[in-house]
Amino acid sequence: MAGELDVEAMVERFRARARAVRNRPLPPVEGAERKRFVDQMRIDFQDYAMIGDAVGRIDGGILTLTVDLRPGASPGAAGGEAGTAATRAPVVGPRGVVDPRASDS
Repeated sequence: MAGELDVEAMVERFRARARAVRNRPLPPVEGAERKRFVDQMRIDFQDYAMIGDAVGRIDGGILTLTVDLRPGASPGAAGGEAGTAATRAPVVGPRGVVDPRASDS
């Protein structure tokens, strides 16, 4: 299987999933159900973005993903386009999800 796995393509799929979660519109739900939905979006985004930030390699048939979780790590320090955005949850407003990098100002 290691010979068939394109690690960069796999990491890119996780980046795409993180973008999809970040841009996912909120359904018309209120109260506790809305909170559960938003909480799950945050978890999904974090998981997908973290893997999307990874540098992957296969060595001796073992897949290793390295993710730089240090505060202030420069974008791409672990090879991903999202940089440290993987460790921040998306900001959710009344109209849906806003890019988490928008809160950096």
